[in-house]
Amino acid sequence: MLKVLLAEDDDTMVSLLKTLLGIEGFQVATLMDQKGDPLETIRREKPDVVLLDIYLGDRNGLEILRQIRLSPDLKTTRVLMTSGIDRSEECFSAGADGFLLKPFMPDDLIHKLSS
Repeated sequence: MLKVLLAEDDDTMVSLLKTLLGIEGFQVATLMDQKGDPLETIRREKPDVVLLDIYLGDRNGLEILRQIRLSPDLKTTRVLMTSGIDRSEECFSAGADGFLLKPFMPDDLIHKLSS
């Protein structure tokens, strides 16, 4: 069972993703339920993949991605970026393993998470 850490600030999206991923057999944790340093949450949760939105309210997903890639113990963590604006080139340049443009189809998400 793959563990996915959701880093999304839209409560409705988090609820939908938790339900969908749970039905599909994924274990799900959320970054937004945790206070403090996102990198510490990733270290504690040990996800197989992080689904990271670019826009996280007061946090910047691209900056979190860059910090992940600079951390020796986290740099190999799979990170899929999401956004309602196509910023895929910027995400890949920062080290993302994949990008999903919102709104995305559930099958596309499951495929990207599983591959």
